[in-house]
Amino acid sequence: MIKQEAPFEQLPTELKPTFQELGVLKHLRQAGSRKSFGYSCSQLFQLVFVLLFHQKNWFRLLESGKHQSYPGKDAVYRFLNHSGYAWRRFLTSLSSDAVRRVANLTSNSCRSVFIVDDSMFERNRSKAVELLARFKDHATGAYYKGFRMLTLGWSDGHTFVPLDFALLSSAKTGLIGITSGIDKRSSGYKRRKEALLSAPRVIPGLLDRALASGTVAPYVLMDSWFTHAPLMQELLKRSLHVIGMVKNDNKRYLVQGKRLNLKELYVKRK
Repeated sequence: MIKQEAPFEQLPTELKPTFQELGVLKHLRQAGSRKSFGYSCSQLFQLVFVLLFHQKNWFRLLESGKHQSYPGKDAVYRFLNHSGYAWRRFLTSLSSDAVRRVANLTSNSCRSVFIVDDSMFERNRSKAVELLARFKDHATGAYYKGFRMLTLGWSDGHTFVPLDFALLSSAKTGLIGITSGIDKRSSGYKRRKEALLSAPRVIPGLLDRALASGTVAPYVLMDSWFTHAPLMQELLKRSLHVIGMVKNDNKRYLVQGKRLNLKELYVKRK
C-alpha cells in the first residue's frame, strides 16, 4: 500500500499534544467555524497558526518551493476575513477551559484577578485598512496609525491567560470607515460597531462574557486610564472590586463625612 501524503504539514509534532490537551479544534468547531467545501476551517487554522513558529508570513510561504502543496491565497484570506466566524466566542471558550485547568493547579490561598489594559497596535504603513485611525502614543508623544488593542486577561499571580480583546478605532480621528455590504447580523459587523466605542463602554461587555463562560475572579486590576467612577460603579454592580491607580487631580473622596483629596486620603489611610 502507498502511504498518502497530507497536502501540507498541519502541525509540528511538538504542538500536537498541546492542541489535543486543550481541544483547540473542538472549540473552533463549537464557535461555528465551518465550510461547506474545499479545505476545512481546522486545516486553514492550523496552517496560519504554524506560520507564527516558522517566522514567515503567508506571502513568503507562497514564494517557497512547496507552494503547490498549500491552499490558494484566496482560500486563506476568505477564511481570515469572513465576518460570520465568531472568533471572540472561540477565544473565550478556549481561554475559559484553560483557566479551569490552571485553577486546579493553584493553591486556594492565591487570589485570582481580571486584568484590563490597552496597548498600541501600529499599522503605520497601511493605507486602506478598515477603521484605520490616528492615535497619540502618550509614552513617547508621537502619533501613529493603527488601533488601540484593549485586552482582558485572567491571572493567579503566576499565569496570565488572555480572555478577550477588542481593537478600538476612533470616530473622531478615523481615517477609513466600515466597508459596505457586511451583514449587520454577523459577528464581524458587531465587532466593527464595538470598535467605535470608548474603552470604558467596552470593558463591562468583556467582563460579562468572561463571567458567563465560567471564569471568576474577585478583583479587576487596571491603571489610571480606566479607574474612573462610572466604570467602577459598573464593575461593583457585578460584585467585582477594583484595584487601580487614580490620578492626582481635583477629585474629592468622601470619608466619614469629610471630603479629602488624594494626598489627604493617602495620609489618612496609612
